[in-house]
Amino acid sequence: MNMTNRVYGVAAIRSIMANWNADFSTRPKTISNGTIFGSDKAFKYPIKRMWQASGEKVLAIKSYKIETKNNEEEAGKLQPRDLQERYEQIFNTILEKKTPSREVLKNLFSAIDVMNFGATFAAKDQNISITGAVQIGQGFNKYKDTQIESQDILSPYRNSNEKKEAATASTLGSKTVTDEAHYFYAFAVNPGNYLEYLDLGIDGFTGYTREAFDKFKKGCLMAATAFHTNSKSGSENEFALFVHCAESSELYLPNLDRYVDFSKQNGRNTITLTKLAELLKGHEQAIDRVEVYYNPLDTDVELGGLACTTYDLCGRVITGNR
Repeated sequence: MNMTNRVYGVAAIRSIMANWNADFSTRPKTISNGTIFGSDKAFKYPIKRMWQASGEKVLAIKSYKIETKNNEEEAGKLQPRDLQERYEQIFNTILEKKTPSREVLKNLFSAIDVMNFGATFAAKDQNISITGAVQIGQGFNKYKDTQIESQDILSPYRNSNEKKEAATASTLGSKTVTDEAHYFYAFAVNPGNYLEYLDLGIDGFTGYTREAFDKFKKGCLMAATAFHTNSKSGSENEFALFVHCAESSELYLPNLDRYVDFSKQNGRNTITLTKLAELLKGHEQAIDRVEVYYNPLDTDVELGGLACTTYDLCGRVITGNR
């Protein structure tokens, strides 16, 4: 079933003694004034991993092969696949110069990450750029008291390349985390981004689907929580808001994260939507519904008059529309 209405929203990730998105120095990413943020890539990655684990085709994710020499795998080295190799792997086909672009587009749109986030595909004389229906901004930490912590770690191995006394001792490393951070990401879903592809005769493609949106929405509610690595353990989904525009609505909204506030009150997380309620005031006819998801066990949401339905992160209703 096709989806035609736009959706605007905010998704939040909490990070407790974890490093949600590190820079190349292993510290949490910051802008020039020191504000901590997470990139849109950091937000998308656990979602793509969740899709992949459920059996979906995911194009833009790292996969590996053993380098072959003269068609023999022995003595080969582990290395990431390039774009063409990844395409051929997941679509079980050979990409040739004579392959029609219509066929490539059909395959690309059958990948769930391309259907949602779009793709840039340049291989074998193909030069395809798809602007995704789902666009995600940078996630800024809204907790003012965040501290960056560094831990020393003892490696179980010595550094055999070290030509000093240290070569006989175990090496030391470090792990950098935030004690507590809360990243808020704005996103927009615009099915109209795919209208230009409808007249190309792509077999089976009818536009952005509600099924694809539902899978993106599920990722906003649980993908970070489900994704456990050494640095990400402690990062989890904590909040999501979806403003569903009515069909044929001409309402266009800015990034909504700036209208959401976060604070601590009596030891509980408090998310305040008063500014957002003011932004949407007077546009009720252009909005089909507003949904708010959070964990009521440790988080309070101050709606500030926002008419919405609230749910826990598992989708159980907390309060009806008000």
